[in-house]
Amino acid sequence: MRVLVLGSGVIGTSVAYYLARDGHEVEVVDRQPGPALETSFANAGEVSPGYSAPWAGPGVPLKAVKWLLMHHSPLVIKPMLDPAMWRWGMAMLRNCTEARYRVNKGRMVRLAEYSRDCLKQLRADIGIRYDERARGTLQLFRTQKQLDGTAKDIEILQQYGVPYQLLDRRGYLEYEPALAGVQQKFVGALRLPGDETGDCYQFTCALAERARALGVQFRFGVDIQGLERSGDRVTGVRTAAGLLTADRHVLALGSYSTAMLAPLGLRIPVYPVKGFSITVPISDASQAPESTIMDETYKVAVTRLGDRIRVGGTAQLSGFDLELTPSRRRTLEFVVGDLFPRGGDVAQAEFWTGLRPMTPDGTPIVGPTPLANLDLATGHGTLGWTMAAGTGRLMADLIGGRRPAIDTEGLSIARYA
Repeated sequence: MRVLVLGSGVIGTSVAYYLARDGHEVEVVDRQPGPALETSFANAGEVSPGYSAPWAGPGVPLKAVKWLLMHHSPLVIKPMLDPAMWRWGMAMLRNCTEARYRVNKGRMVRLAEYSRDCLKQLRADIGIRYDERARGTLQLFRTQKQLDGTAKDIEILQQYGVPYQLLDRRGYLEYEPALAGVQQKFVGALRLPGDETGDCYQFTCALAERARALGVQFRFGVDIQGLERSGDRVTGVRTAAGLLTADRHVLALGSYSTAMLAPLGLRIPVYPVKGFSITVPISDASQAPESTIMDETYKVAVTRLGDRIRVGGTAQLSGFDLELTPSRRRTLEFVVGDLFPRGGDVAQAEFWTGLRPMTPDGTPIVGPTPLANLDLATGHGTLGWTMAAGTGRLMADLIGGRRPAIDTEGLSIARYA
């Protein structure tokens, strides 16, 4: 069948590739001049199914107050008269219970683990390269309270068979020897050996080329203006290039999906949470990270991508603002300097920001809608790169009428009915 995919980030491009591989006629539309030029461009570089967890959880409201008071705060809220932001925040607070955390994390881990397996198979099938490494994620704890707080996460990891290691200082230095000079700052770590790293932008561009070879047509530089509906079906997509029609439509527009759906009477709680990154050239490879380190105190990830270090973090609620904020850069520079003071040349760092499409329960919205020929692949938050391949394979199965390889319970818009 003919399928229109709206959005060419890592999610939209992955969906397009898997659909084309299954023999569908696929067209991708995006306002940017190329793939992965918005949220997918310079994310933290983590493919971290083991670290997949909702931001909403027990104790988070109190932690949020403490974070807001920190000098290098992982959370920034700019008060606005934006009802959508306050509705999203209230919905997130309702998910800050033990029961909801377990349900939400279980859904996220299920999709993320499947996606990591799909990514491995993709590498084997087409030999795609993207500065990838498969050396795990190391979550570093500066206090004993943080280390003790891993118990509920470990219980869920055990439930889903996700491998992990709880490490003391000697243990984590075995995997990240460049931390030897700062080991006194940390009491221990949780290592997730099944996690990977890689450049999301490189991956998406390479996958787009493979998709083109399968016949996918990419329409870049085309503004998407709205969807037209008749009854329970989408009848066309209004664009700057005219009306586009298809048998099926997949909406993968990240944070912009919410506004696109509202005129159709479909409401999803996806809101932009602004994140920042710096990309630092490595100056001494022996003093740089081997894989990904997550500093639990500052919620900042430090990842090795080839000859660069990607440092990503901060959750800022400020709507669709894309201003590069100097104070956020200083926080990222502080963390990478605190962990790897001789690893990279911070003075040469490139600064970037993007809008993560977050749901209040953390789980993305993947699958069918009440409209018979409209599907969603959005709301992946900080885990779009982690969940991209699995989302693409899952969407292709659903659209092709096949039973997916994983349980899809709780993944679609139906959970908000």
